[in-house]
Amino acid sequence: MPQGTQRAGTVAYINARLIDPATGLDEPGALVTTGGVIADMGPRLFSDMPPPSVDVVDCEGLILAPGLVDMRTQLRDPGEEHKETIASASAAASVGGISTMVCLPNTDPVIDDVAGVEFIARRARDVKATKVFCYAAATVGLEGRELTEMGLLAETGALAFTDGMQAIASPRVMVRALSYAKTFGLLIIQHPEEPSLAKNGVMNSGEAALRLGLPGISPVAEVMMIERDLRLVEMTGGRYHAAHISTKESVDVIRRAKQRGLTVTCDTAPPYFTLNESAIGDYRTFAKVSPPLRREDDREAIVEGLADGTIDAIASDHAPHDQDSKRVPFAQAEYGIVGLETLLPLALGLAHKGQIGMADLIGKMTNAPSTILGLDVGHLKKGAPADLVLIDPDKPWKIDVDAFRSKSKNSPYKDMPVQGKAMRTVVEGRVLHDLTE
Repeated sequence: MPQGTQRAGTVAYINARLIDPATGLDEPGALVTTGGVIADMGPRLFSDMPPPSVDVVDCEGLILAPGLVDMRTQLRDPGEEHKETIASASAAASVGGISTMVCLPNTDPVIDDVAGVEFIARRARDVKATKVFCYAAATVGLEGRELTEMGLLAETGALAFTDGMQAIASPRVMVRALSYAKTFGLLIIQHPEEPSLAKNGVMNSGEAALRLGLPGISPVAEVMMIERDLRLVEMTGGRYHAAHISTKESVDVIRRAKQRGLTVTCDTAPPYFTLNESAIGDYRTFAKVSPPLRREDDREAIVEGLADGTIDAIASDHAPHDQDSKRVPFAQAEYGIVGLETLLPLALGLAHKGQIGMADLIGKMTNAPSTILGLDVGHLKKGAPADLVLIDPDKPWKIDVDAFRSKSKNSPYKDMPVQGKAMRTVVEGRVLHDLTE
């Protein structure tokens, strides 16, 4: 079936393992969609065969879940369309089972005004594939000084406010941002890295950095910023989210903050629970990310934080770069990897290893991010949009970077064997990706 095809009439998904983390549903059953919405679902639905007028998809026991919600992507559109566009990112997301993406505001121009937010919405409507939302900048031009018009931007469609890949460094500005956002019930998302401690660093500090002769970034730079911000959250009562946390100390601090009842959430990304600093090897720039890959005990702590619920969500942290940005000396290379097509299989590794239950894992990529951002997606219920992913959790395959639908191929996972794949991705009834036929 061609990408973007709208199935006519009613579609019945039978013999599925229905997983909806929002309600705790995890049982065999069927689901039916009509006109782009979920019409009905349940274990006894279509106990006999569906009527002939219904288009039947036999799931053969595979997982049918809400489409994944990726709360942290860089789409490079507008400004760096040679690296990625909304159209190419949507194609990649569909292959990865992602039905909703939220992009950072560090485009060119920066998304810090109404025109920027409207541009993303308009381009997404034109592409008509994966749902695309955006964050707006917390400060004008991402310069860390003057706050943006958060209330107006939220009315226009901005889901939260962040300075993207750089921290809101000034405590005075952060206090103002948290207080202003609280007035409108809005969320501040922080890239937690104390800039002066991280300045000129390119990888995790320690023995590996010394061996390679590269300047390091101390894990203290991350936890120090989080600890400072949590003090300010306590003072203002604002809503705060720490993005892509990577250290054991960060997990510990956020765990204690949640126990104290602070309004804090956080996410991480697959590099921080699948890789450690040794992946850099002999200056592999495709493993250069921000925050940097950490030590093995940090990686283990991230896994533990996901398992015990300290870490709320998993995002792809998709950061596409062209060859010219990566095939340079390590210190000069850009930060980031592409992640839309590898988010699901890499995350499924946690379930296959018994580190986290399947439903809980899927929840960290569906209901959790949608709840944090106040989106009406990421769940299965009657009347909800038919945003679905059919997952074969056991399908073995090898990551083929050259076959990525993303314009950029900067991934350290080339030829890595994985287990689990999105077999079909549906957005409001439109089939965007299909390996079942």
